[in-house]
Amino acid sequence: MIDRVEIVVRGGEGGSGIVSFLREKFVPRGGPNGGDGGDGGSVILEADRSVRTLQELGRRRIYRAERGQNGQGSDKHGRNGEDLVLKVPPGTQVAEISEDGEETVRGDLKEHGQQLLVARHGMGGWGNARFATSVHQAPRIAQKGQLGEEARLRLDLKLLADVGIAGLPNAGKSTLLAQVSAARPKIGDYPFTTLEPNLGVADVGWQRFVMADIPGLIEGAHTGAGLGLDFLRHIERTRLILHLVDGNRDDPIEDLETVNAELRKYGQGLSERPQIVAINKADIPEVQANLGELKARFESRGVAPFVISAASGEGVGALMEVLAERLREIEEAEKATETASAPQLQVLRPLDERLRVVPDNGAYRVVGEREVAFAEMMPLDSDEGRAEVWRRFQRWGVTSALKRAGAQAGDTVRLGRAELEMEG
Repeated sequence: MIDRVEIVVRGGEGGSGIVSFLREKFVPRGGPNGGDGGDGGSVILEADRSVRTLQELGRRRIYRAERGQNGQGSDKHGRNGEDLVLKVPPGTQVAEISEDGEETVRGDLKEHGQQLLVARHGMGGWGNARFATSVHQAPRIAQKGQLGEEARLRLDLKLLADVGIAGLPNAGKSTLLAQVSAARPKIGDYPFTTLEPNLGVADVGWQRFVMADIPGLIEGAHTGAGLGLDFLRHIERTRLILHLVDGNRDDPIEDLETVNAELRKYGQGLSERPQIVAINKADIPEVQANLGELKARFESRGVAPFVISAASGEGVGALMEVLAERLREIEEAEKATETASAPQLQVLRPLDERLRVVPDNGAYRVVGEREVAFAEMMPLDSDEGRAEVWRRFQRWGVTSALKRAGAQAGDTVRLGRAELEMEG
């Protein structure tokens, strides 16, 4: 199972506006009619229960949404780019990786249909018709399309299962999953047969729930020993742990304590997760002969184990009934404490709408989504383009904010990737 991938996502670039003038017979000096460019598409992650792994997503490194089309004459607006929707399994955690390698968790797609916008589209540029005024009737400037957002992401799939079957290697976890569901995991009499979690759907009467066969844990798993951390994190999402103990081992009690110690050391609340213990391999005569003593030892530690044989099915039905009942109790408790459900569409990073000016190595940096986008898209290499920027900035209060910060004529002003000189 591919359960962790790193990708780069880029929103589609906006289309550029154009400079155009009406040219018709008997209309020698028609007004500006350059159309706006279309917005680019955004990149959205969506949880989809039909997707089981991150394998397909990991085949590519970079994902780009469609760019917007350029505007045309006759006030024709460019077509918007389509959003790129990437499907991920429910249980996918999304972290953003900064340039210095620091990771910040930005979203958690737990439910089918839940979406996370991870790279916004670039806006389409204005055509010259947008800049016409009563005193400036023939503008010869247009904006270029805005670049889309870019983000480097790490996607981490943590299995969502109702019941996680935990235990040491060869405890019979895969055999039990095959016994109670249609799953057909690899089964063998040697450690680490299961190298990836397997899911199975169990039906108990009218109730249906998902069980995950978690690969065997060994001592030191919380530090990465064996299959360690790669699979401990899958247990984080289970609602109930079924702890399977091999009754044919030298000391099943010690095995139980070994696994529980690893769950406790790993943290994330695993040691407090509801747990049911089952002694497996009751079909083996040696186990059957020692069952009384073994059960008494478990009970002396406050554990009331079930006795089953995953291979023959002995005791499995009763165990499944209890699992179903415990899950019903957990679900009722969850409903009682539920708050309002999360919105279907979340965003990786909220827009920063606040206008402010901050010092920047001898220059002044203007921060604010609208102001930065406008400056980056304008043709600052032309006098007309720069004049239009300062006209807008005067109206929007940017000029006043710069002066309050101490900026004077001739000082360098930076807005995102754009740079210009402060006017007097």
